[in-house]
Amino acid sequence: MSYIDGFVLAVPTANRQAFIDHAHLGDAFFIELGALRVLECWADDVPDGTLTDFRKAVQAKDDETVVFSWIEWPDKGTRDAAFAKMMDGSDPRMDPEKNPMPFDGKRMIFGGFTPVVELTGAARR
Repeated sequence: MSYIDGFVLAVPTANRQAFIDHAHLGDAFFIELGALRVLECWADDVPDGTLTDFRKAVQAKDDETVVFSWIEWPDKGTRDAAFAKMMDGSDPRMDPEKNPMPFDGKRMIFGGFTPVVELTGAARR
């Protein structure tokens, strides 16, 4: 069964291209290690909530944009092996000195998820 890593973060809006460049390097690493798909989504229609919302969850400031991302893995074992490789420091793409995060990583929320419902639709033409 597939496994999903999900992320929500606040990126300074002025750092949009720096974020995209950073993601291209890191996301390629995950694909090489078995990820099926990586999506990095820049907020377009993210409403303010009464009690909580995406912006509040990451303490986004007025000059920041929320990013919602996920990595789809074929299974948790592949994900765990990739994360171990990420943490061992052997790949320069994961080195914060060589590929610094253009956002405050302390406010990023993330977690691993086991899908419980999956629906797919036929491609439309």
